[in-house]
Formats: sequence, structure tokens, C-alpha cells
Amino acid sequence: MKRQQYAKKQTNKACTTTAFLAVVVLFFQFSCSQGKKNELAPFEEPDSVAMMSTYGVSTLISDSGRISYRIDAEEWFVYDKRNPPHWAFEKGAYLEKYDRNMNVEATIKCDTAYFYTDAKLWKLIGNVDISNAKEERFYTPLLYWSQEEKRIYSDAYIKIEQKDQITEGYGFTANQNLS
Repeated sequence: MKRQQYAKKQTNKACTTTAFLAVVVLFFQFSCSQGKKNELAPFEEPDSVAMMSTYGVSTLISDSGRISYRIDAEEWFVYDKRNPPHWAFEKGAYLEKYDRNMNVEATIKCDTAYFYTDAKLWKLIGNVDISNAKEERFYTPLLYWSQEEKRIYSDAYIKIEQKDQITEGYGFTANQNLS
């Protein structure tokens, strides 16, 4: 009886070893038979690659140690090698601007946004919807926001809804609080 059990174990080991060797041989045969080297092609334009790609973003941005902004976006790409260097929010963005007491001063929604880091300039494109603490709403297809100059401006169509009036026209300039 013991002899049969021993023979059965040896047969199982031999089958396992044979199967393993067959898999290894097939693996090497297929990997060597390709005849091609797998080489990575160099980037023709290194600045076309984002230095950072982030998805499902919700982040706070501080200025001089105090939280000033919140950004929510489906995706965020940072291109630090491009000229000019910028951040891209090509699937839309939502921003909140806070005052010193962390009260929301303004909210901004848009379909696409770019932030040019050197100039501290935002370019908001498509269905730009801004509201401020005075419950005023601004709608435009294109808006620029210069953080350096603390102003917003556009040469595109603008619709401003205030409690007592609606104003429409082309082009405007205002301070960044829209006051």
C-alpha cells in the first residue's frame, strides 16, 4: 500500500514538473520568436507631456499661509515645460474664492479653464457662470481673470443679473470681487 502511495506521489510530481517546463518553454519560444525589439519612441516634443496629471480633483490653494481658493475638476494637467507654462482643466472647473474669514466671495463654473502660472492669469472658456456674495450672476463664453492685477475682463458677450436689473453687452472690466 505504501509503495502505491509513493508511486502516485512521484507520478504527480513528474506531471507538475513537466507542465511547468512546458509553460516555460512556450513562454520563451513566443517571447523570442517575435524578432522585434520593444523600444520606446522618444517624444518629439517633450513639452507636450504633462508634468502632472490628476483626476477627480478637489484642492485648496493658499496665499501667504491662508486658504484663498478651492478648485474642483474632473481632470487637471500641469504643463511646466510649455511656453507659457500653464495648468489645464479641459473638462471644466469649479472655483470658490474665499475672503479672510473663509466666507465665499465668489464662485466660478466653466467648461474649460487654463491658468498661466507665470502671468497668474486664468482663461475661462465656455458657459462661464460667476456669482458673488451680492447674489449677482455673470454669464459669458470667455473670461480672463488676472490675479496679479486683481481684475476680470472679457471682450465677449456678457449678461449680468442683479436683483433689480439685467445688463447685456459686449466686453467689460471689473475688480476680481465683481463689486
